[in-house]
Amino acid sequence: MNEATAPAPGTAPSAEELTRLCDFIYRRSGIAYGEGKRGYIERRLAQGMHRTGTASVATYLALLRLSPAEAERLVNSVTVNETYFYREEYQLRCLGRAILPEIVARRGPGDRVRLWSIPCSTGEEPYSIAIWLLENWALVDAYNIEIVGSDIDSGALAAALEGRYGDRSLARLPLAVAERYFEAPLAGRRQIIRDLRESVSFTPANLVDAASMAAQGRFDVVFCRNVLIYFDDASQRLATRHLFEALLPGGFLCLGHSESLGRLPTGFAQRRFEDAVVYQRPAAA
Repeated sequence: MNEATAPAPGTAPSAEELTRLCDFIYRRSGIAYGEGKRGYIERRLAQGMHRTGTASVATYLALLRLSPAEAERLVNSVTVNETYFYREEYQLRCLGRAILPEIVARRGPGDRVRLWSIPCSTGEEPYSIAIWLLENWALVDAYNIEIVGSDIDSGALAAALEGRYGDRSLARLPLAVAERYFEAPLAGRRQIIRDLRESVSFTPANLVDAASMAAQGRFDVVFCRNVLIYFDDASQRLATRHLFEALLPGGFLCLGHSESLGRLPTGFAQRRFEDAVVYQRPAAA
């Protein structure tokens, strides 16, 4: 924490103000923060107050209600964007070996297959899907594969569109794969080749907002990994309902390795494949 982002003396939020701020973030994102995350939230609050020149927590809270732009910046600052290429690769293997063959068995050549990564953070996950299919799925050119990445964080989406990544993001990619799909390094970062950038579309969407979810249409496969762990029970139920509605009948949901729908009342059926456990929206009768 530096001087610009540390709370000034006397400006740390009271317990009531912290609750109001966390409630605001919760309503916007579904992410549940509380007293246990006071230090984390105070740093984001201090950044917002410094950015807007507000002198008190009360004034900043009032500004959030009046300024959609600042509300968006605050929500962006508290979302978690930890990701890298080929993360949880076992699910990509499952996608190619089990999930997609089951889906295209009901399709004809040239038919559309829609894959969705939400939240997509800075784009490593949807681009990973595209790269993995090009490298490993023999039928990738036989169907119209549409890959969409969505996130609540507008800054992350802008970074995804640009498609420039450092060594940490690329660490899990085989060198030969990185050479095929990335430009030469420039200032320590590599940009995904244009053809691959243009093969993935990016849109804003919020897991707990029904309208923004429905606006994306329906998908055959949804990757929603490592976000539900930040939600409370109510937000998990809401997000899961929206994810169910986002899938076509027979479509599949892939969660993070530490996540499960086991204790949630959902309409999903659990499917155990050789490479991964996933969830399926039952096919229409």
